[in-house]
Amino acid sequence: MNRSAKILNLPNLITGSRFVLSGCLMLLLLLEQTPSTALTAWLVFTIAAGSDWIDGYFARKYKTVTVLGQLMDPLADKVLVTTALVMLIPSGKLPAWVALIILCREIVVTGLRGVASSSGVVVAASGLGKWKSTIQYIGLGTLIFPLGVLPIPSLHQIGLAILYVALVLTVWSGIDYFYKLRRIFLEEER
Repeated sequence: MNRSAKILNLPNLITGSRFVLSGCLMLLLLLEQTPSTALTAWLVFTIAAGSDWIDGYFARKYKTVTVLGQLMDPLADKVLVTTALVMLIPSGKLPAWVALIILCREIVVTGLRGVASSSGVVVAASGLGKWKSTIQYIGLGTLIFPLGVLPIPSLHQIGLAILYVALVLTVWSGIDYFYKLRRIFLEEER
């Protein structure tokens, strides 16, 4: 198998599609949020979020894990979540401070992983981090879903409540990463 065929495998293509879908989501959330536009945005977000699990499944099943995929998969996730968080602020569906805390945690953890990697330590996603991502996806998807389509009058409040749970898990998992990697920083001080 040649080098480009290894890189352009199914899991990496699915991961790459998440970047494209994030751009589509941004454009859809820029438009006036009619029920059909919001429903389309929700479908795009749901497909993109679902692709996070699908690419990993295929990578493991067909043993096609690549360095590029390991780098791009978490970045694609962060681009999708960042897009949704930022684009929900102007519509008043999400307080900016929630987005700020989540985004700051993502930047800090990415930095910690980079430092760990430069020290030869690979930091896999923890179970807590996976729960954080799942709850974030559910909360953001609920907030993107068009109001009035389902007979749930408090859908926005439900989405916010789910995202507040995700916020707690986000901070907790960030502290957990720092705690697990503390020995790297302590060793560098010596």
